Amino acid sequence: MLRRVSWLLVRDRQLKFLDKRFLATEARHETSLIRNMALVAHIDSGKTTLTESILHKSAYLVSPGSVDTGSTTTDFLPAERERGITIQSASIPVKWGKWTFNLIDTPGHADFGMEVESASRVVDGAVVLIDSVEGVEAQTKGVWRQLDRYGVPTRLMFLNKLDRPGASFRSSLVSLLTHRLHPNPMALVLPIASFRTEDYMRAEPGIQGLVDLVKWEIWKWTEDGHSAIQSLPRTVEELETSGVLPANHPIIPHLVAARTTLLENLSMYSDGLMEQLLALPPGPSSYLDIETSAIMPHLRKATLSNDILPVLCGSAMKSIGTELVMNYVGELLASPMDVRLDAESANKPLRLLAWKVSWDKRKGWMTFVRVYSGTLKRQSSVFNVTSGQKEKISKVLLLYAAEAQEVESLPYGSVGVILGLKFTRTGDTLVDIRRSSDSSQTSLRGVAPPPAVMSASVIPKSHSDLDPVQEALHALSRTDPSVRVDMQEGQLLVHGLGALHLEIVEGRLRDEWDVNFELGSRRVSYRESLGPGLSSNVNNWATEVAGKPVTIKVSMTVEPLADNEQGDAVWDGNLVLCPNGKPLLSPDAFQNQLDPMANIARGLSSSLSNSLHTSLPLSHIKVHVTDYNLPRDIPTSILAGASSSILRTRIREAGMGPVLEPFIKLKISLHEDSMGKVVKDLTEHGGEVLDLASDASAMDGDEVVAYSMDGLYIPPEELSPSSAASTSSKFSNGTPRLKRTIHAVAPLSRMLDYSTRLRALSGGHGLFDMSNAGFRQVSDARRSEILREIGRA
Repeated sequence: MLRRVSWLLVRDRQLKFLDKRFLATEARHETSLIRNMALVAHIDSGKTTLTESILHKSAYLVSPGSVDTGSTTTDFLPAERERGITIQSASIPVKWGKWTFNLIDTPGHADFGMEVESASRVVDGAVVLIDSVEGVEAQTKGVWRQLDRYGVPTRLMFLNKLDRPGASFRSSLVSLLTHRLHPNPMALVLPIASFRTEDYMRAEPGIQGLVDLVKWEIWKWTEDGHSAIQSLPRTVEELETSGVLPANHPIIPHLVAARTTLLENLSMYSDGLMEQLLALPPGPSSYLDIETSAIMPHLRKATLSNDILPVLCGSAMKSIGTELVMNYVGELLASPMDVRLDAESANKPLRLLAWKVSWDKRKGWMTFVRVYSGTLKRQSSVFNVTSGQKEKISKVLLLYAAEAQEVESLPYGSVGVILGLKFTRTGDTLVDIRRSSDSSQTSLRGVAPPPAVMSASVIPKSHSDLDPVQEALHALSRTDPSVRVDMQEGQLLVHGLGALHLEIVEGRLRDEWDVNFELGSRRVSYRESLGPGLSSNVNNWATEVAGKPVTIKVSMTVEPLADNEQGDAVWDGNLVLCPNGKPLLSPDAFQNQLDPMANIARGLSSSLSNSLHTSLPLSHIKVHVTDYNLPRDIPTSILAGASSSILRTRIREAGMGPVLEPFIKLKISLHEDSMGKVVKDLTEHGGEVLDLASDASAMDGDEVVAYSMDGLYIPPEELSPSSAASTSSKFSNGTPRLKRTIHAVAPLSRMLDYSTRLRALSGGHGLFDMSNAGFRQVSDARRSEILREIGRA
C-alpha cells in the first residue's frame, strides 16, 4: 500500500510537470543569489527566442514556443502574436541552479523604447544580443546607451544566430570594437560549426558545439537541443590525440591560444591572477592546468568593475548556448547586494520603485515594482513620495508573463507586481506609510520617457463617446508614459514615438478599453525654438490673493540652447536650471509638492508645452531660474502661475522662433543596381547620405575611431566557415559585393511611406532600419510648408 501511495505521488508530480507551466520560483530567496536581468537588442536579434529557450531549459516550459507561430510565453498580447514582435516588456522569475533570475524580455523596435527605459532602470545586469550576420546595428547602440544612462553595471554579450549562412563570430566581435561598445570584449567560448572537418571545407553554415575556455570543456548539441559536456585534456599533446575532436579539426590549433590570451588579459585586472600565472612552469600546457575555481572570482570582479565585456555565442533557435548564458549570468552579473547604496538593506524601512504600470481587465491596475529596501507585504499601506498620496496594497504577485502567482511578500532586491494602487505612475517612489513624514525620504531616480515624434487626432464617433475615449487615453498614458495626450484648438491629439507606436495605441484603445473612435491621419510632431527678438527682462507678476494685490518675483534668464549644450529629455529637449546652476527636476519628481521650486517647475513646464505663436511644444531653450521672492503668508502654489506668466511673456516678446523637425537615421541594405535610384529618392525627399557601402559609424553622423584590437583575442574567420563564402555578408573584405549599404539621415515627415517607396525602387529586395536622430532646424521654405500644414501660415 505504501509503495502504491508513493507511486501515485510521483505520477502526480510528473503530471503537474507536464502541464504547460512549471512555476519554479518562490518569493523567498537569498538576496546575493538574485539576478535582476534584462534581454536587450536590436529588433529581430532573437531576444524572445532566447527567453523561450531559457524557460524550456529551466523546466518552466515543457517545450519552447515560437515567434513565427505566435506561441511564445512573453509575447502574449494579440498584437505581439499577430506581428511577431515584442511590444511590451515582460517579467518572469526563473530558477536556475542556486540562482533566481528575474528575467525581463524587452522590445527591440525603437517605437517601444520606453519599455527598455523602464526595464533598464531596475535591472542590475543585461544580456545584449547581436545577430551574428549583421553585427552591431542601430538599435544595439541605442539600447547600449540606455543601459549607460541608467548605470546598469554588468553586461554580457550573446552573439546569436551562428547557425545562419553568413554568420561570423569574428566579425561580430570586431563590430563591438568598431562601434565602441567596449574596449575589451573577452570571448569566453569558441563556436564549433561542425564536428565533421569536411563541413568546414564546404563552408557549411551551422553550429553544433561550443568550447568553454574558462571551464575548459566542450559542449555538444544534438538536433533536438539536448547537450552533452566533456572535459578537455590538460596538455597540448593530449588535446591533439584524445579524440574529443577529429585530429585535423580546424579549431584545435586555436584553443590553447584562445585560453592563454583570455587568462593573460584577465590578469591585467587582477594582481592575484597575475602572480599565479607568473609562477607557472614554462610551456604551452601550463595555462591549461588552471582550474575554474581559480579563474571565476577574478572574472566576476573584472565584470563587476566593467573592465571586461564577457562574450558568449550560440543559436537561441536551436537552444545552443542557452545553458552557458544562464550559467555565466549567475556567475558574473551583479546581484542587488553588489550595487546597493548605503540606504538600501533588507533591514531598512520599505522603499520601492514603480518601474511599469499596466492595465488588466480582470485584475485592474498592476504596478511592477522593485524592492530597494525592506520587505513588501500584502495588505499593507505605502506612501507615494513622488505624488504625495497614500496607497493601499491589496495583493502581491509574482508574474509569469500573462499568468500570476500570489505571494505573501516580496523581499529586498526582488521584482514583482502589486495590485490595488490607484494613482501610482511609472517612475514613482513608494515608502512605508510610517515614514511618510520623514523629510529624508527622497524620490528614487525615475524613468524619463523619450520625446514624441508623431501624432494623430483621435475623433470620438459620438458626443457620448468623448468621455470614455478621454478616460481610455488617460489610462493608456499611465501604462505607457511615452504616449502624450493633449487638446489643441478643440482637437484631441495623441502623440507617440512613431507610426507603429500609434498603430499599437489605436489597437489597444479598441481591444483593452472598448471605446469608439476614429484615428485621424498621422502627423509629425514639430517643435518651435526661441525667437530672435529682445525681451524686456520682465521678472515680476502682479495678481490678487484674497482680494489683496500681490507682486511675485521670479528672476530668470531665457536664451536659445548653445550648440555645445545638451537638452534634457525630461524637459523635452530644453535645459532648465535651478538657482544653483543644477538641472531642475520635473514637477512630478519633487518629493514635496509644496516646495517653491516644484511650483516654479510646474509653471515653466506649462509655458514650454505650448507656443503662443504656433501652438507647437517649445524645445532647445535654456531657462535659468536665478532667484524668486514670495511674500509672507502667500501659498507657494502661486509661484506656478507667476513663473508661467513671466516665461510666456518672455517668449511672446522674443517673437516666433525657428521650427524644428524630427529627423531619423536610416540604414538601407539593397542590391547595387538599385542604389542610384534610392540615393536620388533620398535627396529629393530632404535626406542626406552619410556613407555608402560600409558599416562605418558614420551612421551617427560623426567620425568615430574604433577601439584597438591590440592584445585581444580575435578568432580567425575560418571558425565561422559560411561567413567567408557568403557574398552577401556585410563584413567581407574581398571582391565587390552585390549588396550595398546606405547610411543616411532624413526628415521623418518625408519617410512615413518609405517602406512602400523602397519596395518599388529596389524591386522588393531593399531592407531598412530607422532610429531617432533628434530635432533639427528647418529652412525658411520648409518652415512655411509646416506652418501651412498645421494651419498657422
